[in-house]
Amino acid sequence: MSFSWKRNLVVLWIGVFFCSTAYSLSIPFLPLFMYNTLGVHEHLEAWSGISFGITFLTGAFIAPYWGSLADRYGRKLMMVRAGFCLVLIYSLYYLVTDPYVFLGVRMLEGLLAGFVPSAIALVATNTPEEHAGYALGIMATSGATGGIVGPLVGGIVSHLWGNREAFLFSALLVLIAALIATFFVREVHVRLKKRSSVREDLRVARMNRPFMIVLGLSMMVTVSVMLLEPLLTVYVLQLGASEQDASLSSGIIFSAIGIATVLAAPRWGRIGSKIGYSKILFFGLLGGGIGSLLQFFFTNLYGFGILRFVYGLFFAAVYPAINALIVKVIEPDFRGRAFGLNQSAMQFANMIGPILGGFLGGMIPIRFIFIMNGAALLFTALFIKYKRLDETAFRKKSLEG
Repeated sequence: MSFSWKRNLVVLWIGVFFCSTAYSLSIPFLPLFMYNTLGVHEHLEAWSGISFGITFLTGAFIAPYWGSLADRYGRKLMMVRAGFCLVLIYSLYYLVTDPYVFLGVRMLEGLLAGFVPSAIALVATNTPEEHAGYALGIMATSGATGGIVGPLVGGIVSHLWGNREAFLFSALLVLIAALIATFFVREVHVRLKKRSSVREDLRVARMNRPFMIVLGLSMMVTVSVMLLEPLLTVYVLQLGASEQDASLSSGIIFSAIGIATVLAAPRWGRIGSKIGYSKILFFGLLGGGIGSLLQFFFTNLYGFGILRFVYGLFFAAVYPAINALIVKVIEPDFRGRAFGLNQSAMQFANMIGPILGGFLGGMIPIRFIFIMNGAALLFTALFIKYKRLDETAFRKKSLEG
């Protein structure tokens, strides 16, 4: 390569950090924003689940299209497009006064976003294959660090100035990410002679059985995790936090997993390059499943936060391992579209999980949803173990496909 992949990795890390911070900034106070500002006083759990999930629903349908354009015109261009579109979206949130208009803007965000998956695809295609696992692990720490800083900053900004002002702060952060992508990211891109259709991409993907298995694992894991996403702030209130301090307390709880990911993800990436990413995925799911089950028994706010951190140490292995497996089973000229399809699968899962979690949270105690989450992660881990889905099996199945 004519440029240093390590330098590119640093630049992309910074860009994804700002974009992830902007996204996670609003997560802790989103239910409170709907309650206090938009006047949603009934069925708050369901409204929270829908507001989370509807963004991912629209994103799921559009992600393969953006992935195809990325293979045709480059991942950098998709990052720049998504960055400046998100600046507009976060600015619109500041103006919203009606819950239904709010849902409309959430849908628009799903249609126009895509900064982070484009950055991950760029790393996967512009990093030497022997370093891909390490680089993807480093990129996982970028999103996780944004997940640490975002909720904390969001909690502080919303506590001091208000929820609307926090959205403007998000717009500023995404603007920085968009400018970084525009002026500092470099890409070696082999332009395809013809942009393939989404239907053709799906046909190619279906013929690659290992890739379809990875997509299934990605969806299963994401649905189980996202069951809790819209409910954690409500659960923090149930554990005894005051309504005034709920945003800040939720920000700290959300950040616990991010801190754990920053500490653990690069190490999981290095270990995965030595023993295989399927084994790392198994250990991450096993530890994450047990950690989620244990959260059922912790009703103290501080103990719950500590256990979320321990859970995060194991779960930090999951998504970098999935991304590395995609690199292993997909040819380089299809990787942009493969990550687009994976993003689409995750978007569907991100849509199903919060909506299902929101309705379940209104029907059963939230504590029991930790049991459901843990059981799903353990089931997925056992599937990997007993199907013997190691790299050798993946390569064999890829050749058979």
